Amino acid sequence: MARRISKQTKPERTKPDARAHLPTRDDILTFINENPDKSGKRDIAKAFNLKGDARIYLKDMLRDLADEGLIEKRAKRLTTKGALPHVAVLDITGRDKDGGLIARPAEWDAAGGQAPEVLIRISRGDKGPAPGVGDRVLAKIFPSADKAGPAYTARIMKRLEHRRDAVLGVLRQTRDAEWRLEPVDRRQPELVVDGQALNGAKAGDLIEVDVTQAGRYGLPRAAVRQIVGSIDSEKALSMIAIHAHEIPHVFPQEVLREAEEAKPATMAPHQKWREDWRALPLVTIDPADAKDHDDAVFAEPDTDPANPGGHIVTVAIADVAAYVLPGSALDREALKRGNSVYFPDRVVPMLPERISNDLCSLKEGVDRPALAVRMIFTAEGRKRSHGFHRIMMRSDARLAYSQAQAAIDGAPDDKTGPILDTVLKPLWAAYAALKRGRDAREPLELDLPEKKILLTPEGKVDKVVIPPRLDAHKLVEEFMIQANVAAAETLERKSQPLVFRTHDAPSMAKQESLREFLRTLDISLAKGAQLKPGQFNQILKRVQGSDQEELVNQVVLRSQSQAEYSPDNIGHFGLNLQRYAHFTSPIRRYADLIVHRALIRALDLGPGGITSDEVARLAEIAALISATERRAMAAERETVDRLIAHHLAGQIGSEFQGRISGVTKSGLFVALATYGADGFVPISTLGNEYYLYDEANHAIAGERSGKGYRLGDIVDVKLVEALPLAGSLRFQMVSEPRPMPASMRSHHKSSRAMRGQRGRPSGIPRGKRRDRS
Repeated sequence: MARRISKQTKPERTKPDARAHLPTRDDILTFINENPDKSGKRDIAKAFNLKGDARIYLKDMLRDLADEGLIEKRAKRLTTKGALPHVAVLDITGRDKDGGLIARPAEWDAAGGQAPEVLIRISRGDKGPAPGVGDRVLAKIFPSADKAGPAYTARIMKRLEHRRDAVLGVLRQTRDAEWRLEPVDRRQPELVVDGQALNGAKAGDLIEVDVTQAGRYGLPRAAVRQIVGSIDSEKALSMIAIHAHEIPHVFPQEVLREAEEAKPATMAPHQKWREDWRALPLVTIDPADAKDHDDAVFAEPDTDPANPGGHIVTVAIADVAAYVLPGSALDREALKRGNSVYFPDRVVPMLPERISNDLCSLKEGVDRPALAVRMIFTAEGRKRSHGFHRIMMRSDARLAYSQAQAAIDGAPDDKTGPILDTVLKPLWAAYAALKRGRDAREPLELDLPEKKILLTPEGKVDKVVIPPRLDAHKLVEEFMIQANVAAAETLERKSQPLVFRTHDAPSMAKQESLREFLRTLDISLAKGAQLKPGQFNQILKRVQGSDQEELVNQVVLRSQSQAEYSPDNIGHFGLNLQRYAHFTSPIRRYADLIVHRALIRALDLGPGGITSDEVARLAEIAALISATERRAMAAERETVDRLIAHHLAGQIGSEFQGRISGVTKSGLFVALATYGADGFVPISTLGNEYYLYDEANHAIAGERSGKGYRLGDIVDVKLVEALPLAGSLRFQMVSEPRPMPASMRSHHKSSRAMRGQRGRPSGIPRGKRRDRS
């Protein structure tokens, strides 16, 4: 492979024949902007009739534009920097002066600046209720020719969420016996609740109300629509997130009826496509409190002389497609939910329990249908081949992670003892080989352990723990990754469209920000080259065990793109894989169900395959489930914040140790070491001098003293306010500022001085949190 010459040393481009019509930089940028559907290199070459040496000239020009951050590769197409995708989820936020609806993308990387405005195009032929402000829609995006207006226009494909007229809050009674609603959304003003319209609600209840009168003078008036629960119970806090994010949590009767009428799959004689694998001792390995079991594993040595030291690994996944058929009520509801949502006190499942916890759960000793992949690996963990099968299986044992690990570590019990030599040891031997393959692949290895909240039976916070990271966890994780890869490879080989799990490389802007930060630690990051996960790993290893370890891990994490679903494959940067699709959790993720259906159709494995209509709608489906994934993550995160704020509300004035998890112009976010939740320290409370904000170094420092605080610093703080409804904590800094490194002081001189402004308690902003890949 030819070595790419860096931009600094690249010789001057040799132009092809001067008689050829070559596009200018502006010509290419205009074409990409105006043709989002046809902006691959081949499309551009065809549009400008470029052949031979002219194609090389085009390739060099595109590389220069990318290096300068003017264009970026998205899927197999090129887009101008910060451009919206062809299909996107939009939030309608207002109207223009002519009354037209204005929207902004629901998901937007803040590093790209302010989200662009989109003008919604309404046609007379559009069916259904007219969209309005507050709606969330799925839309096709088109660059706008009107330079004076929004940069994009959009045509609505589907309305996802209707604007809510109901307001959620806590019912309170004032001293003069007037009923008031304290809204969950701090931006919403208080409402007066009519005493004749309480509908059984009492003080302290979490309720939903309809606004009945919004007069010009005085507070709006409202009537109780429904009682959600008592705010005194921490179990009600997850309901706030469910209602605030409009997460569907009650299954329609039609869906429940379909689930109850479903019959267990059998090995009927006419089902030639389903193989009998019930004699294979597959086992499930899950958390001890798991209620559903959708994956089972088995491994054995490969006896093929051509593969010495090799292993055969089998991964079996619950055959959800056997019960959830395309176009059924179950299917429509599953797509609407997109995924299961996990709160500390409850789970909002994607599928009814009859399906998820019963018919599709791979229960010990019970016949269950599954889709299995059999993979053959070398002794070094390189995959030689794989094949998919639709099977009937019978789980040999239901194991917990800690139980399986204990058996391998020399403490088997009554269940693991009999299968230690025949099942567990071969599994660990195969994992040892796959781990060698993983180490050679060098995926991104961030060390950011996740905390888990444990509740008492009454739903109150008991403690926050960091579950141990066992080899049993890593074994199952690596087996699932390899099964996901096999699914994507098979479907690509069969030219079967599917939904990929994609993760783009860090943007040029984020790379440059990270590079500038690392420079203050005397750590270099290659410039201009296509970064690989291994280069980030080298940086992480360099700071391992040092005071900067937590800081660098956080900053590297923030430099990464967000993973998403897409019918266009750009690979998975974090896992360092070219082909990757979610296949292993169809009980809780709709993306996996789509991949199952695609495999069934591509391999002719019986009924339940993906339909032509679904194939045509893959871009729409990918955008929908990406949005529901983000919705679930936000709801889960906010519920944890509310639980911790509720738990700490009685400890005002107490001091805690934490770590600075975010630095902004307005103050510091501090994550408590014990609980993991973020609280805010307003910059106005830090001292009597102006503070300079150093974005590149994630720090603030006093203009005169040069002392300050930096991302990752361990500090002591005092709790001064806790707002359970908002999930907000406000702290006062106890630790003294420390001198900033000399390498940062010169940078401070060019930074803008900031005067801290005192914000109201209701204005406590939220910190950035970790995203899952």
